[in-house]
Amino acid sequence: MENRVMPNYPAAVRELLCVDHPVALGPGRACEPLRASIAAVCTELPPSCAAGLWLRFDFLDESHAISQADESDPDRNFWHAIMHRREPDAWNSKYWFRRVGNHPVLTQLRESAPGVGYAFTSPEAFVDFCERVRDTGREDEAIAQRVQQLEWDLLFAWCWDHARRR
Repeated sequence: MENRVMPNYPAAVRELLCVDHPVALGPGRACEPLRASIAAVCTELPPSCAAGLWLRFDFLDESHAISQADESDPDRNFWHAIMHRREPDAWNSKYWFRRVGNHPVLTQLRESAPGVGYAFTSPEAFVDFCERVRDTGREDEAIAQRVQQLEWDLLFAWCWDHARRR
């Protein structure tokens, strides 16, 4: 795993996040050998973190079920939007990003994404970028993957911190 900073997550979460799993702009391939471990860890996590952890390992259906269970939660709506972007279902992703509203992670992305080679302006523009570069094998696809990993890292950390403050 690259040099990613992990907040003080539980040991089982840190262990899972050390597993080398490719960042997929599309649906990806669910990491079935980790299913039981993810399920066990998710029982101890806030729902928004569980939705993100399932999504990180390409279990889109499991993530979707958690995200959709509370449509009033902007954090879960954010995961919901990412999941639909990856399906890919651009229209639905943009719908859920509109439901997310002005989330603090979007500000963090605007500030941090240039460091991985992308000028993040809006989640809708990033959806369009992913649509253009998915499965091209070009450098732009690698940039989108780096932004998506950054987005995941920032949102998961936000959800973890936000849940602990409640």
